[in-house]
Amino acid sequence: MNARVKFATQVSPELLGKLRSLADKEGRQIQALVEEAIGDLIEKKVAERPQTDAMTIFEASHARYASLYERLAK
Repeated sequence: MNARVKFATQVSPELLGKLRSLADKEGRQIQALVEEAIGDLIEKKVAERPQTDAMTIFEASHARYASLYERLAK
């Protein structure tokens, strides 16, 4: 079994109510939904970085080789 670490945080009463309703609806514990949400957030944030880096590289390449790209497109 995976070890768990307790931590405290605060959310709005409305958000907590929606979380409880979702947990009841899915028959899951709130902690399972919170862990899933945190994992999804971290994955999303980590995935954004390579996309940003890729766009920076693309823009630099386009600025340097724009005329070549135009000729290749013809």
